[in-house]
Amino acid sequence: MTVGNSTPRGKAAPDWVDLSDMEFWAGPYEDRARGFERLRTEWPLPYYPEPVSPLPAGPGFWAVTRHADVVEVSRRPEEFCSGQGATHIPDFPTAFAEFFGSMIEMDDPRHHRLRRIVSRTFTPRMIKKFEHDVEKAAARIVGEVADRGECDFVTDVAARLPLKVICDMMGIPEKDYEFVLDRTNTIIGIADPEYVPEDADHITVLLTAGGELANLLTELGTYRIGHPADDVISALVNANIDGEQLTAEELASFFILLVVAGNETTRNAISHGLRLLTDNPDQRALWLSDFERYAPTAVEEIVRLASPVVWMRRTATRDTELAGQAISEGDKLLMYYWSANRDAAVFADPDRFDITRDPNPHVGYGGPGPHFCLGAHLARREITVMFRELLGRLPDIRVAGEPQRLRSSFINGVKHLPCAF
Repeated sequence: MTVGNSTPRGKAAPDWVDLSDMEFWAGPYEDRARGFERLRTEWPLPYYPEPVSPLPAGPGFWAVTRHADVVEVSRRPEEFCSGQGATHIPDFPTAFAEFFGSMIEMDDPRHHRLRRIVSRTFTPRMIKKFEHDVEKAAARIVGEVADRGECDFVTDVAARLPLKVICDMMGIPEKDYEFVLDRTNTIIGIADPEYVPEDADHITVLLTAGGELANLLTELGTYRIGHPADDVISALVNANIDGEQLTAEELASFFILLVVAGNETTRNAISHGLRLLTDNPDQRALWLSDFERYAPTAVEEIVRLASPVVWMRRTATRDTELAGQAISEGDKLLMYYWSANRDAAVFADPDRFDITRDPNPHVGYGGPGPHFCLGAHLARREITVMFRELLGRLPDIRVAGEPQRLRSSFINGVKHLPCAF
């Protein structure tokens, strides 16, 4: 597909970078980095046609590539809303979007109500109760591969920790772990033939996977109303905040959000982290010299360069302006976190992996505003604990082959990653 015109103003995009083309996202990281660098400097707010999908294509979207503009959009939720779509470019029916996206796909006051109820239970204090369990899980996972000398880092290590943590926190029994992982892979990997055949009815597959996760949660939630335990589901189904409770539908959609976002984003940050340490042995040596000292900044730097969520969508609620560009009511905007986190206007030598980088105002957990990631604290803990265990027991662990990447423009995913130690 070739698009473009002679001016970087108006509804067009340059013909040298096509963000609507899946081949761009399947190509080398270096090509992607160069493409976004050129966009940020020459054409920071291009307008692209929507990619091909099973749904009718809309008019297109503005690609927000600079850090300052991503932050600006995030801070103006009244003008750039989430309720018309946040995790998808086509316009899905509202009920469909909220079923898979929960509060991510909502605006205030509904967003505020749901987040207030959830955040009263999903707090750093509550997460701290599980920290010992996180450490035990990481030790068990690394211990099971330690004598093998090699493994698939994604399936054997990176994917297992967030899956266990989220399921344990929610009270999902271990027998259902693989069921949950399979359905989350289907939802995130809907465009990847490893998870969903190309000739499948993608909408039906998506609804089936989501429905099965919802049924699992609904059954457990119903039981926990009369038989509460020390888990998040029990806290949520029995929570009463100023007379308000979650409905069964809200609880189910929040569970889908939690297991999909909690599993996929953290496992991909951990996977990219190993690649970064392999490619930068000086930074590995520095972290090994004093793990606890460098852990906080190292984890933030991993998240910055990994950018597990590549973009989030917003929609203009009225005619407005962004970076000198007129934006019309109803226009879609994609905030490219992956690009913003490499903006040389904010990050010195942005492609360099520097575990001492401070400050590090990345947007790997989203920009400032009401939709900043509720699970950021948990993700930081999981990444820290996993690398403490890995570098403590397998200090020479390294990538030993080419990664198999998820076919997606939304998630910067790694499906398989051979490693040796």
